[in-house]
Amino acid sequence: MVAKKILFITTEITPYLAETQMSVIARKLPQGIQDYGKEIRTFMPKFGLINERRNQLHEVIRLSGMNLIIDDTDHPLIIKVASIQSARMQIYFIDNEDFFSRKQLLYNDDGQEFEDNDERSIFYVRGVMETVKKLRWAPDLIHCHGWITALAPLYIKKHYKDDPCFRNTKVVYSIYDDEFKFPFRPNFSQKAKLEGVTLKDLEVVKSNPDFEALSKLAINFSDGVIQGSSEIHAQVKEYAQQKKLPFLEYQPEDNYIESFNQFYDQILS
Repeated sequence: MVAKKILFITTEITPYLAETQMSVIARKLPQGIQDYGKEIRTFMPKFGLINERRNQLHEVIRLSGMNLIIDDTDHPLIIKVASIQSARMQIYFIDNEDFFSRKQLLYNDDGQEFEDNDERSIFYVRGVMETVKKLRWAPDLIHCHGWITALAPLYIKKHYKDDPCFRNTKVVYSIYDDEFKFPFRPNFSQKAKLEGVTLKDLEVVKSNPDFEALSKLAINFSDGVIQGSSEIHAQVKEYAQQKKLPFLEYQPEDNYIESFNQFYDQILS
């Protein structure tokens, strides 16, 4: 039997960034799923506070060199990779000087959200998809962690729906308590639009692209939803449950890997 391929897209992973609920899950989950006999790939942004020398990151020249256009501006896509030897895992990093060189994650030193977080999200998701295509590795299921990945379900189901790499791919979205306070800029839906994506698809984020709207957009195009934190945005959870999608309630730390694996198998069947 051919091993199922699971792609993990996340905001953060320990040990490259500090331990948070998401960064720990994104570190342990792929390893655990690999132990269940599935093939895995894992991606995260190459935030500027990641120490490249200490973590032995290096650029993958054959995967780098593409430009992604967002709002009529070219942004070079750089791919780096590092290994977590103890887990037999490689981590791919999406890098770009405009978006990821600063020494903070999503907020400045005063705790204000970066104005270009909208474009950083678009670039990151598109960068992952284009890199996976170059790897010629067709995932059976993509598991997205955190709002920075929220455009992935839409792009998979609309922009990449005829691509051999993603034609049959299922998407699972995990909702965390990583809510941002201020909406994205008003032209977000225009910037997020790609070939195959209609403004109707983006209707939910058109007038007020806030955390709730962005989460609903991800849910609209997902095949399953997971409650990633013990407490999440109440309206977002209610929306997910009303969609009648497979929904996995919050799983405690001692058995979430087994539960997630069973959930993937349910989606894939």
